Amino acid sequence: MHLTRESSGERWKARRDGIQKVTGELKYLTDMSFPNMLFGTVLRSEHAYARITSIDTTEAKELPGVKAVLTAEDIPGLNGFGIVIQDQPVFCDDVVRYVGDAIAAVAADTFEIAEKAAALIKVDYSPLQPITDPEDSLKEETVKLHDNGNLLHKAVFEKGGNMEAAFAASSYILEEVYYTPRQMHAYMETEGGVAVPEKNGICVYAPTQHGFKDQSQLARILNIPESRIRVVSSPIGGSFGGKDELNIQPYICLLAMVTGQPVKIHQSRRTSVKAGLKRHPMKITMKTGVDKEGKILAHKVRILADTGAYATLGPAVLDFSVEHSAGPYMMENIQVEGYSVYTNNGVAGEFRGFGGNQVTFALESQIEKIAEAVNMSSTELRKRNLRKTGDPGPVDQPIVPTAGARHVLDEILKSPILQERSGLVDESRPFVLKGRGYSITMHGGGLGYGRSDPSGARLSLNEEGKLDISFGFEECGQGLLSTIEMIMTEAFGCSPDDIDITIGDTAKVPHSGSSTASRATNMVWTGIKKLKGEWTEQLLSFVSEKSSVEKEWLKTGVGGVWKYSEKETETLVMTYKQIADTIEKRPQVTVSYHFPTTSKSIDGGHYLYTFAGAAAEVEIDALTGRVYVSRLDHTIAAGPVVNPMGYLGQIEGGGSMALGFTIMEDAVMENGRYMTENFDSYLIPTILDIPKQTNVTAIEHLEAGDDFGPRGVGEIGTVAVAPAIVAAIHDATGHWVNKLPISSEEIMGYAMSRINKDVTHEWMGGNSL
Repeated sequence: MHLTRESSGERWKARRDGIQKVTGELKYLTDMSFPNMLFGTVLRSEHAYARITSIDTTEAKELPGVKAVLTAEDIPGLNGFGIVIQDQPVFCDDVVRYVGDAIAAVAADTFEIAEKAAALIKVDYSPLQPITDPEDSLKEETVKLHDNGNLLHKAVFEKGGNMEAAFAASSYILEEVYYTPRQMHAYMETEGGVAVPEKNGICVYAPTQHGFKDQSQLARILNIPESRIRVVSSPIGGSFGGKDELNIQPYICLLAMVTGQPVKIHQSRRTSVKAGLKRHPMKITMKTGVDKEGKILAHKVRILADTGAYATLGPAVLDFSVEHSAGPYMMENIQVEGYSVYTNNGVAGEFRGFGGNQVTFALESQIEKIAEAVNMSSTELRKRNLRKTGDPGPVDQPIVPTAGARHVLDEILKSPILQERSGLVDESRPFVLKGRGYSITMHGGGLGYGRSDPSGARLSLNEEGKLDISFGFEECGQGLLSTIEMIMTEAFGCSPDDIDITIGDTAKVPHSGSSTASRATNMVWTGIKKLKGEWTEQLLSFVSEKSSVEKEWLKTGVGGVWKYSEKETETLVMTYKQIADTIEKRPQVTVSYHFPTTSKSIDGGHYLYTFAGAAAEVEIDALTGRVYVSRLDHTIAAGPVVNPMGYLGQIEGGGSMALGFTIMEDAVMENGRYMTENFDSYLIPTILDIPKQTNVTAIEHLEAGDDFGPRGVGEIGTVAVAPAIVAAIHDATGHWVNKLPISSEEIMGYAMSRINKDVTHEWMGGNSL
């Protein structure tokens, strides 16, 4: 299925929340106001590593308009948070571990007063030498940042026999080191929200990807039952993983409980840069051996991830990278060791692609280089090692049978980009080179083996006569509302106007798990499938009894329940509103279920995978070294397409985000400090940077016996892009890039050399430039 915005059909329509968002009618959570609302701010450390010798809040408390100044001693419960390990203090009281650590929070009548009060807080520090190099962090003599040392997590996977013997039997061995950057999520709405005290607890309006997880974390901090905390999370102005962890929620809740008034915090972009999560920068060492036919005999990998000062989901990100180190290829001998280490750099955590982007860049670059070295096309090398239907997963675990790797490889090779030649773009631009390249990848969905991954859904007929479908997911901008709408209208034959959708409110929805890990679409599809039979049975039984029409001749449809037969025209028997008004107990069904999980694996190993191929065309200005990605094609194998426009948007958007990861984005740190604190110097792709042409092809085929339905595509569009661009740069210049983002200075000389040595003679009759 080739997806374009010009496609026609019923499923190509405006998203459910689209008009409200583009017109500004829909308010983000940080736009909310309440009567008697106070404004809060958080005092954060300016030191990457220091001991706190004293904190004096006297002057801040005495400032007119200040209603509360809180420090660690004011926390009624746990002074710590973290989805897996609660190692990040809500307020630091003895030591700060990164620039951005929270020390105190203020609530005041205005934001300006709150900021002035925070500036009046006197904190005496005893600065310490920060640890900023992940390799140094692992050394025995290095000071330990946490009680359990500097090693947050180690993950390993081994397969095969003697690795040394396998390398000895190899005809060619390649060993390379790859580096990936610290990338910002760059969401439109920075971290913020409002906490509102209520009679029996507190209501938190704050962007998140997992309201129930926030609820459980806040209950520990506030020392109150979870039932007294309501989290409202939708709508949300972008996340990409960056708001999966708590950010401002503890502070607005503590301040609201102390003052008895609503408290709002909305972080500036500068504060968001310092305090927010980033993509894990990684150093990946790969050593790969192949025989003379190109079969991979040995693959040894070392991954070093800088998680920064605190854990958040660093262990899971590392597990994912280790799992995907062999990607869509079968290898006889594999040895992978991964280390996630603490440093005094900014906190790195969950980010779209979840460790897959980093390791795929290294793996696919490795495949291309090996093919070049053994004088074989990279396509042929891939085919000789490609994972086949029925093969186990990348960590030798049982997975659902899939030919996704072959499908995306075969399809991406048809891309028009790959049919063209490299060289000068045209004779009018003699210093601009064109190159093309491609890559493939696979990406696990769900939280993986050894991790609780439950979900749930509820369907009811409400008093307005609407089919009210409820999930505990969040709308993060990914188009989930439209996806729910489309699955519901297809399942029940109803119209969008017949449906009410309730999500993102812990007081109103069942626990559905997190809106992460490309799981929401699949869990929505599964939930509605499980709900349909029992709910429809309740509804049709009532209508049959009421109307004396045999139940087998009834079905749900637009506006209500219809009678049909093979010979007669369909007739409306009862509207949904009529049913709601007359039935004694309106139908309601709740189901609980689990994301499909493999039966045996290392931690985090997956059962369902999506696959992708990406083909890139680049234009390189040899005078400046600037790389422009002029065309980018994707082929995606993720099961049936539910929401074509949403699918296309996710892949196009993911490709643009990956483009930034590859050619421009790097949140550089020196001595524990960000060298850029705003978007005036941290560059992200704009409309002028994204490809002028992008094609997306969806492969909907699932193997016989695969009844697990559509997979999510929120991440897969980001993963294969970087190595495709790097392969295209090599095609144009002859140079391999091992470090992202690509350096123009590094590229410039190789591009000019290629023009002088190779392209000149072909395009300009041998005349020297």
